[in-house]
Amino acid sequence: MRAFEVAARAGSFTLAASELGVSSAAVSQQIRNLEDWFGKQLFMRNGNRIALTDAGHAIYPQTAHALGEIAAVGRRMLEGGLRTRLVVSVPFSLAELWLAPRLAVLLDGFPRMAIDVRVEDDPVDIVRQNIDLRISYGDYHYPALKMVRLVHDDVLPVASPDYWQRHGAADLADVHESQFIHTNWGPNYASHPSWADWFVAAGGSRAPDPSHGRRVGLSSLAIGAARLGLGIALGQRVMASADLEVGRLIALSSVSVRLGQPYCAFMLPAKAERADITGLVELLGSNPGRPRAEPTEPR
Repeated sequence: MRAFEVAARAGSFTLAASELGVSSAAVSQQIRNLEDWFGKQLFMRNGNRIALTDAGHAIYPQTAHALGEIAAVGRRMLEGGLRTRLVVSVPFSLAELWLAPRLAVLLDGFPRMAIDVRVEDDPVDIVRQNIDLRISYGDYHYPALKMVRLVHDDVLPVASPDYWQRHGAADLADVHESQFIHTNWGPNYASHPSWADWFVAAGGSRAPDPSHGRRVGLSSLAIGAARLGLGIALGQRVMASADLEVGRLIALSSVSVRLGQPYCAFMLPAKAERADITGLVELLGSNPGRPRAEPTEPR
């Protein structure tokens, strides 16, 4: 059952073998033994790729929950008991500007709740690490878990008011390439819009060269750099909304470009009705207010 749970979560016998410290052939044999025992095929196999069958989907949630409970019992025995807490796992970019303000709202309703925020990239081991809620970019990371789409964000050009007053032009097409802030999303992502995508959406054809501008490795850093007056960022609305609301940033255009994937929450089905989890999911799924338009809105 452990081999089945790890293979279903990892989506690969090879990755499951690496986690379990055995060979992929051993994992495959364990799965075949389990399938023979149940008289059901649990995985569809296509070369090196595997996917859960209907029978596999039917037993995975209970299996993952049971193994998670067993692991929790072991931790309580070793640590002398654990205080009830909410464990949230989130990508680096979302932790400070998106998750933290919403956790503050959640704690108004649960003032004595203990919260453990873990900042990490996909994939994570939700069961073994006893994670209550994983927030991810995209809806494809954990097919065997309950998934809730939170928000499909968009990006728009933002800058600090002082910066735009000092360096602004009549049109963004006239801004020097050195003034654009570019976000390098890393090798695992290809669906995030670029400045070239934004100019196409705005009816232009300009494609600012990232090597001539300012580059950062996180979308939250792009917002922070724009707030500090380091340039014009193509900022995500959910991260920039607080700064836009109080005027630390201004939107330089009403034109925006949608991200390629939504942000989603993943959880074990057995935890989906917990009040703290449902409350946080509701807060994370609320739509941020659109920024107020500037009196003169440059393109």
